[in-house]
Amino acid sequence: MPLDQLTDEDIDTEGKEMSFLDHLEELRWHIIRAAAAILVFTVTAFIFIDDIFEYVLLGPAKTDFWTYRQMCKLADYTGYADLCVKKLTFKLQALGLSDQFTMSLTSSFFVGLSFAFPYAFWEVWRFIKPGLRPSEKRAARGAVFFVSLLFSMGLLFGYFIVSPLAINFLVNYTLSSRIENNIDITSYIGVIVTLALGCGLIFQMPIVAFVLSKVGVLTPAFMREYRRHSWIVILVVAGIITPSPDLYSQILVALPLALLYEISIVVSGRVQRARLKDNEALMQS
Repeated sequence: MPLDQLTDEDIDTEGKEMSFLDHLEELRWHIIRAAAAILVFTVTAFIFIDDIFEYVLLGPAKTDFWTYRQMCKLADYTGYADLCVKKLTFKLQALGLSDQFTMSLTSSFFVGLSFAFPYAFWEVWRFIKPGLRPSEKRAARGAVFFVSLLFSMGLLFGYFIVSPLAINFLVNYTLSSRIENNIDITSYIGVIVTLALGCGLIFQMPIVAFVLSKVGVLTPAFMREYRRHSWIVILVVAGIITPSPDLYSQILVALPLALLYEISIVVSGRVQRARLKDNEALMQS
């Protein structure tokens, strides 16, 4: 437990090694508090689910969505008229008797999870941090802030950039004029949630690079050597999560991912320099 959260009883027992069952008990309470935070935000989201559905989840299904407006401005600026989204030819429907209620619960949970993520990760970090060495604690300073920031950025990127591009392509793709796009609400919400949360996890790339570099699995030299290969993988990923065939959309998605990779190289380099410095200090002592 962090020192700033110790009680008088904790101070008396500080320095004593905790048993395995004590660790499990400590972990259990961290998980309970994290789950309670998710539950609170989920219930709050369910109370306002009508507005969340209308203005948030169904936003990318409307041509006046912020992203589509910016795409039309970009189309006017570049002269590439295909960028402007003028129609979305589909109709949402609920096929099952309980689909709308189920979607309300599911959507509330994912909204609650998104908002509670910083606190939930903070609870996990409180459990992990006491087991780190002083040098590791210094290196991981600000971990909760950066993980939460990157997750939020990825979430917004997935919602405002990737989801509208994917929906625009998928609903306007027609195999035959005789086939109407009547989309199941579970399918639509599944695409929004998967892309938004997926991007939130993809944006943790610098954090993953930090952890792997800390344990010696990843080095900046390795990442620089395979930079070109990584760019190809990024372009492939951008093509997968952005099914729109135009080059502008794929570049729009690939650029942030490429930037995250470059940031990961910098993070890995800093970790390596810190590790070499610590080794030199140990040899001199």
